[in-house]
Amino acid sequence: MKKNILIMIVVLVIVGAGGFYAGKTYAENKRPTLSRQFGNGQGGRNGNNRNGFRPVTGEIISSDDKSITVKLQDGSSKIVILSGKTEVNKASVAGRDELKTGEKVAVYGSDNSDGSVTAQNIQLNPIFRGMQGSPQPK
Repeated sequence: MKKNILIMIVVLVIVGAGGFYAGKTYAENKRPTLSRQFGNGQGGRNGNNRNGFRPVTGEIISSDDKSITVKLQDGSSKIVILSGKTEVNKASVAGRDELKTGEKVAVYGSDNSDGSVTAQNIQLNPIFRGMQGSPQPK
């Protein structure tokens, strides 16, 4: 009799743990991601996923027709490649000519093997609530 009760307790603990894990996994998969916000099929928790998608935020320190260089909040810089599909936005759609030195930007795109990022979307003057030292609107 004691053996049957012990087996039932072990089975209940295993089933309970499995249910908890399944519920937690289901809830995590229902959280909004950057892909839902920007509709580009990429994104994930903390802005990173297996495809290398992550935001690059900071100040433009140089630019040309094919790329911009963004100074990051940690003092380093990141080269951002502009493709034919790169969108540049602010309160309304903006043009590449508005990507000027000194502008605050948030870049969403894919990491390249050389350390640069190919931009899919660039936000001018982004607001990141809750981040100390984050870019503020002009």
